[in-house]
Amino acid sequence: MRLLVIEDDKDINRQIVAALEHAGYAVDHALDGEEGYFLGDTEPYDAVVLDIGLPKKDGITILEAWRANGRMMPVLILTARDRWSEKVQGFDAGADDYLAKPFHMEELLARIRALLRRATGHATNELVCGSVRLDTKSGRVIVDGAPIKLTSHEYRLLAYLMHHSGRIVSRTEIIEHLYDQDFDRDSNTIEVFVGRLRRKLGVDLIQTVRGLGYMAAPPVETTDGKR
Repeated sequence: MRLLVIEDDKDINRQIVAALEHAGYAVDHALDGEEGYFLGDTEPYDAVVLDIGLPKKDGITILEAWRANGRMMPVLILTARDRWSEKVQGFDAGADDYLAKPFHMEELLARIRALLRRATGHATNELVCGSVRLDTKSGRVIVDGAPIKLTSHEYRLLAYLMHHSGRIVSRTEIIEHLYDQDFDRDSNTIEVFVGRLRRKLGVDLIQTVRGLGYMAAPPVETTDGKR
């Protein structure tokens, strides 16, 4: 999952980005409203952390413009604790959740997980597809009851495919949602990680749809019991 953090306080911005990256997300960030608006309006983020009090362009103006332009990604706004009016403005502008400063990083991470779950139609932190279980809170992957150790990139790819299980995901979409702006989009990294994931999982979960992309789906049994 690829996230955007727009926060003008450099220390808070750095702390949020570090926590999100440690949790396995790809993260872009901006320190002012103009850059943040541009990134959110041109890049396909899965969720955005948006401070309201920003230089150059405030968070409410940014959010209203995104929604007017049809940008539907979940947005978590950051507000000052005593500014309840900002929360109301944020929700009216199209925010999906809010968090008051100062906040605990674990709460921010939990709220991001909840936003991503709702956006992809999942009710809990555990994603299940066939014999594979992935816990987005702990980062654990279980196959047939046994834990599987994945690298951060392998986990990120598996999590995205399982969030969108049953749907074909193109190579372009994977690149746009799993990697930041500096990623070499002409590399064969995706194919390499798909191959590694298949070997580590040891089950027929990631299907190749020729010419279209990949899909996380358990094998379908025929009427005679064969797959």
